[in-house]
This record gives sequence, C-alpha cells and structure tokens, in this order.
Amino acid sequence: MSDNPGWRDKLLGGLKKTSSKLSENLTGLITKGKLDAEMLDEIEEALIVTDLGPATAAQIRDKLAATRFDKGIDMADLREVVEEELTQILTPVAKPLEIDAFPRPQVILVIGVNGSGKTTTIAKLAHNFLEQDYGVMLAAGDTFRAAAIGQLKVWADRIGVPIVTGPEGGDAAGVVFDAVKKATAEGIDVLIVDTAGRLQNKRELMDELAKIRRVLGRLNPAAPHDVVLVLDATTGQNALSQIEIFKEVAGVTGLVMTKLDGSARGGVLVAAAKQFGLPIHAIGVGETINDLRPFDARDLAVAIAGSA
Repeated sequence: MSDNPGWRDKLLGGLKKTSSKLSENLTGLITKGKLDAEMLDEIEEALIVTDLGPATAAQIRDKLAATRFDKGIDMADLREVVEEELTQILTPVAKPLEIDAFPRPQVILVIGVNGSGKTTTIAKLAHNFLEQDYGVMLAAGDTFRAAAIGQLKVWADRIGVPIVTGPEGGDAAGVVFDAVKKATAEGIDVLIVDTAGRLQNKRELMDELAKIRRVLGRLNPAAPHDVVLVLDATTGQNALSQIEIFKEVAGVTGLVMTKLDGSARGGVLVAAAKQFGLPIHAIGVGETINDLRPFDARDLAVAIAGSA
C-alpha cells in the first residue's frame, strides 16, 4: 500500500465537526469542582447527540462514575476517559480484509446504497490488493443501473484490472457466474463484485443477492468469502438502519466507512461497533486512489475525543 502521510490529517480534519460538537456540548458542563450525578446525566446526553449512541454514552458515564465521581474533573480528564473507552470499543472490530481463501479466487461482495461511495471503494480496494501483489478482477454485478456498470469499467481501466460486465438490466447472477469462471481460469486471487443497492425494494434485492449466493455456492461452497457493506459517514444514525437491513438481506461480514474527510459524523462508527460488533476493515478519508486506509481504533478515538 502506498504511503500517504497526509491521510491521518484528513481523518482528523474530517472529524472536526464531530469533535467540535463534542467539545462544544461538554465544555459548558465542566464548570463545577466535582463530578456529581447531575453532571453525569448532562455528559451522557451530550455524548448521545454526537452519534456515539446510548450504549456507548452509558459505558462512558459508568466509567466516569466509577473513577471520577465526587472528584474534580476538567476537559483533559474527560477527553482521556472518552478516548480510552472508544478505543476499548473499537479495537476488537479493527480487522483488515485479508486474502486467505483457497482455492482462489476469494470472492468479495460489496454492497451499499447508491451514493455511499461503493464504486470508488471497490476501485480503492482493488488498488490496495494490487499493491500487495494480488491478482484482482472486478465484476459489474449492479446491472440495475447503466451508470454503475460504466463507472466501474472506467475505474477498472484506470487501475489496470480486468472486469466482467453484462448488459443493463441483465442477470446479475449470470455476470457473477462468468466472472468466477474467468477468475478461476486465469488464476486470479481476488474477485470483487459490485451489487445493486436499491433498498426501496428490499424483496427484489434480497432475491437477487440470494440468487448470486446460490450461483457462487455451486462454483465454490465457501463463496462469497466476504460481504462488505460500504457506509457513508455523513448519514449519521441512518447508517445503523442500513447495517440492520443489509445484515438481513445479504449477511454482512464487515464494514467500510467512506467520506470521513468531509462533514463526517464518525461517532456512528462507534455506535455500529457497540451495537453490531462487525469487523471494520477500512475507512475512506479522501477522493484519491490511496485514500482508503486500514481502520485504526485509536486514531478514530483520538479524532472523536479531540485529544489530538
């Protein structure tokens, strides 16, 4: 993976909105000499509205009550506790996407609603795997939108990987079948499959994904090896409902969160970790091909707590 020393600055800058909101909400509360029950209630409420979720807010409250109750507290103390608790929540789910399937190819289904950054995430994943010397192929399984096929083909050409496509409105499972056969014949290590994300018709999407899974199962009982859900950080709490639905329709095995370089609300990633415990493979911190980075628990905790 190419070194991109500015990516951490992008993450910290992108989460400035979340950390600023946290600071703004908390600074006015830390005015008393000692931490009491009333202040704990106010701190918990402030944490909830930064998208960290009720469970995480309650965990931080409990930690403060156990270690700081009836003691003096300032913003530095509070930031330290927030950072520690967020790191504790996020560390178990920080897991890179590893290529270890045998026989090859390892099939990765990439899912997510339109506009989440799914297509560019596929390209960035492919680029990262290429840099690790894996052979990569793409499959344009979102046949519902002609634009999706065209965009993925542009990316495939740009990064220099083969792609299998079909006609707009065609059978997505047929495209995946052809792609697996071709990838197997050519000794490809990783096959990354784009899929439709039209949640407005959940039954249709469920049927299509089930058909893809059946086709894959006939070719390789272990496939798909990964089902990666791409989430847009700017959607806040709506990301949690997307995880819930896609878990039901697609059997999500891991998450990638994009757009953490903009007006992001990265606290929802903590809420997702607490609620679902799914592996978080990577985060998107920009538009360039090198801006999909392995997820680091402490970096996100520091960014949200405003410790940096």
